Amino acid sequence: MDINLASKRALVCGSSQGIGRACAIELANLGASVTLFSRNKEKLELVKNELSTAQAQNHQVLIADFSQPTEVNRVILDDVATNGGYDILINNTGGPAPGPASTTDVSAFIEAFNLHLVTNHHLVQALLPAMKQKQYGRIINVISTSVKQPIPGLGVSNTIRGAVASWSKTLANELGAFGITVNNVLPGATATARLDAIIAGKAKKQDISIEQATINEKKQIPMRRFAAPEEFAAAAAFLASPAAGYITGINLPVDGGRTSCL
Repeated sequence: MDINLASKRALVCGSSQGIGRACAIELANLGASVTLFSRNKEKLELVKNELSTAQAQNHQVLIADFSQPTEVNRVILDDVATNGGYDILINNTGGPAPGPASTTDVSAFIEAFNLHLVTNHHLVQALLPAMKQKQYGRIINVISTSVKQPIPGLGVSNTIRGAVASWSKTLANELGAFGITVNNVLPGATATARLDAIIAGKAKKQDISIEQATINEKKQIPMRRFAAPEEFAAAAAFLASPAAGYITGINLPVDGGRTSCL
């Protein structure tokens, strides 16, 4: 099975921590040259120092605020013009704030749409010419199991993640003839700072300890544990590899079986 990414270039968004960081490390371990992309230069430099440097790999960092799509677009276009295109794109950005959809101000939906779908679209359009020329491209969107089953209390996220999933499926249909695959990977409860914050919020709301809230969360997962970020990264890295060349347009949950539908 060919999962070697030597000579491949990967752009990994939101890679200063959590799932994005794990994806960057895994892709580098498989031989890719990785560009880390987020708004925190200091954290990105720390992650860069963790990346494998074998096989003449050349890693770099890009800085932009993903809540500003025009800024992201400018930065990526400048980078591609200077350094060339990419073979792999990992679209990954922190989720919107929790809360019910019915009482959320319209502005929150617009902000989330820009943060996720519009920014993703700018990145895809910047990277497509080189992918088409090479007849190789892997676009992987980190979204949410809510595209299969809405998650209570995440009204904005449920809505926007669904839009990203439909956008992704549409792109998969349009780009398959160029050897470009487009897939969504859906994280379940993964041991990251975001999960810690979610559990702390539930503990406060339910007036229980964080330990009890953690136990309650794990009981909802058939495997009775949270995922390590590295487990998610392994799934994303496979989809980025030559071995996954005939897999496109799918939603792949990495959730320990928590999602109750197929």
